[in-house]
Amino acid sequence: MAGETTQSRRRSPRSKHDAILEAAIQAFGRDGYEDSKWADVAKSVGIGSTALYHYFESKLHCLYVIMADTLEARLAQFEADTREVSDYPATLERVLRGGFELSDQEVLCNRVLIAEQALLAVHRTSPREEEARQRARARTRDLEFAWATFLSRAMEQGAIPEADPRLLTRAVLGLHNSVWHWYRTGGDLTLAQVADFFVARCLAILGLPTPTPATATSRRRAA
Repeated sequence: MAGETTQSRRRSPRSKHDAILEAAIQAFGRDGYEDSKWADVAKSVGIGSTALYHYFESKLHCLYVIMADTLEARLAQFEADTREVSDYPATLERVLRGGFELSDQEVLCNRVLIAEQALLAVHRTSPREEEARQRARARTRDLEFAWATFLSRAMEQGAIPEADPRLLTRAVLGLHNSVWHWYRTGGDLTLAQVADFFVARCLAILGLPTPTPATATSRRRAA
């Protein structure tokens, strides 16, 4: 029992850190970063406002960590999906569709990331804020580089038409990112319907044919 208690105490700081992040994601995603109160985040995880500073230097520091973590998750997923490629068009469609196969929490993370992206351009004097900001900026560059490299290889294989891979990357990512400005879970459109529309548009940008919508395929199978 004593061993279990000690182990629980060791896990506690990380568990509380993660709980604060989850509460902040909910608040920033629901109310917007500027309109969210740092004290309300503390209250939602059952701690006092001053206790937040044991985990994050400021609300902005927490925001930068959320943004960096979201970008790292997106990069890791892209790298996993493109590690072994035998069919570039099929892989591109799978990668694009996977960008919409998200949990409600992941949707909020993307909303926060895109809504507050401009803050990544502002240098911070606080070392911890600046470290988290630089981590997010680095992951942004890494994600764009990974996409551009993959698209260059697809062009070399004749799978997609020749174009500037950097501009093509920004066109595709820009279209995907635009969704998180307006999409709301539980709204008129399901994420699967949004995916059908935007995956087709992204593939068109890449010079590939429009696929059969996954939602239409599902309806036919159900019938």
